[in-house]
Amino acid sequence: MKPEAKALKSGLFIERDRLDDHRAPVCCDADTLQVSRSQCLPQSLSYRFSFPDTPVEVIVDLLTKAKEIATACGSVPEDLTSHLQKALDIASGLDPYLEEITTQESEPLAELYKKTMSHDWDQVYKDGKTLFRLPKECITGHVEGQTLKMLIHMSQAKRVLEIGMFTGYGALSMAEGLPEDGSIVACELEPYLKEFAQPIFDKSPHGKKITVKTGSAMDTLKELAAAGEQFDLVFIDADKSNYINYYNFIMEHNLLRLQGVICVDNSLYKAKVYLKDATDSNGLALRHFNQCVSRDPRVEQVIVPLRDGISLIRRVSVVSERSSMQGTITDDEVFRGVKGRSILERMRLDGKVAYVTGGGQGIGRAFAHALGEAGAKVAVVDMDQAKAEAVGRELLLKGVHAISITADVSKPDDVQKMVDTIVSKWGGVHIGCNNAGINVNSASEDTSLEEWDKTFSVNLRGTFMCCQAAGRVMLKQGYGKIINTASMASLIVPHPQKQLSYNTSKAGVVKLTQTLGTEWVDRGVRVNCISPGIVDTPLIHSEDLRPLVQRWLSDIPAGRLAQVTDLQAAVVYLASEASDYMTGHNLVIEGGQSLW
Repeated sequence: MKPEAKALKSGLFIERDRLDDHRAPVCCDADTLQVSRSQCLPQSLSYRFSFPDTPVEVIVDLLTKAKEIATACGSVPEDLTSHLQKALDIASGLDPYLEEITTQESEPLAELYKKTMSHDWDQVYKDGKTLFRLPKECITGHVEGQTLKMLIHMSQAKRVLEIGMFTGYGALSMAEGLPEDGSIVACELEPYLKEFAQPIFDKSPHGKKITVKTGSAMDTLKELAAAGEQFDLVFIDADKSNYINYYNFIMEHNLLRLQGVICVDNSLYKAKVYLKDATDSNGLALRHFNQCVSRDPRVEQVIVPLRDGISLIRRVSVVSERSSMQGTITDDEVFRGVKGRSILERMRLDGKVAYVTGGGQGIGRAFAHALGEAGAKVAVVDMDQAKAEAVGRELLLKGVHAISITADVSKPDDVQKMVDTIVSKWGGVHIGCNNAGINVNSASEDTSLEEWDKTFSVNLRGTFMCCQAAGRVMLKQGYGKIINTASMASLIVPHPQKQLSYNTSKAGVVKLTQTLGTEWVDRGVRVNCISPGIVDTPLIHSEDLRPLVQRWLSDIPAGRLAQVTDLQAAVVYLASEASDYMTGHNLVIEGGQSLW
């Protein structure tokens, strides 16, 4: 939050003609809750008046008064005055320091903040464009905006619900943290605020992710529930008395997905939620809300003392709820997950060590990224040192532990050195992705023995040597996953191109996979293969191959070539414990081409 602006958000107004009245003036939001106007004061004013906003500001206010008394009293020990000053320095310096040290906002956010703070909201209200008088200080600010963005990243949210938008600073902050296909539904009572925010949203590359629903937030929630919508993260920052109603509706109608997160603003509310003598209606409402959530077995809660408090409420696994449901459920691994882990958790590869041959480009590069993103350490293996190192750097930039190894899989010494290097570096090999391969086209009657031997040396002999070298390590470990790259050409004869040696070698990879898959499964090692169809690569877009591409497309029911990203989920599945009962299988991913 900006040091010079407090954040009372989502449609609140203040009767500014009562600015000097020390009674609590009236503020209202979408559901006409009365709250104290002090929440809307700029930070520079909050210490001058008797309305400090956050718990830290309350402390600063009290320390300031205590220091003034101590200074005015000549009998107060100098050490006490010094301690009061140090405490005041610590408390009063916290928010400015957070502002200074937090990652800076984007240009669209800065523009939205400036536009909000410079807007004449009083005139807008007088002109009848808004239902309520809206104070500019209600905008979500820098620190809180970046906090929301961080929560989006940490929770890996894709769909977000915001209850209370105001001018959209919080919505745009969260949108910046979402993936390209992420979305936010923002509830806002005032249609004017949607019109106000939309031009800035349109300027931002992330604004298209935001859909603003105007009108009653509860009506919008009912519409979303009726449509069966679910959200990964819900941000509530509206009328305090309705927090509990929003929360209960969200939980009871499954608007929050399993293990989703609810973020609630102002949950410490000027410290009134925990002061015994508090009588403020909003403080009491939030105290009740916090207590209800803390007793709810469906969730876990923690309150972060940022500004006026942010509650992080995580929906927990149904396993935690089953004690209260005994007799109504079948308590087995389907219900609670294998070892208590959900299916997506079972596909994680954390702690596993993987290698990918031919990892410097194309399918191999995509496999390396997929395995790394799933949590594995990855050795990128390629004949081309520069390409292997480039992919290794890409993985390191993502935070993946990665090394690059230069090896020719057709050479036994290179293969053994590859495995030895990985074991020496990381202590074992859990996932072997044997992807390296070559293809040379020629008519069968013209196929030379040299072409045949070269193709088999890499595609089949090389795959066998990698399987054997890695398999020996895995068999000693009692666990391992080997994924070989075969081809649709192992099932059909692709045409019109002529590639006898390639087709035959890839058929051999499938039979190699099937044989090893049956021999090693009872010793903890599963061996499977992936058979891609025709994959879209830069080479395919050459002028010479354009007629062939059109012919291939006519043979593919999916109507397009495969992208390397179409293969990534398959390699993660085969590398994970989720595929432990699969071995010797040829997983074909070709858009249906082998069916025609």
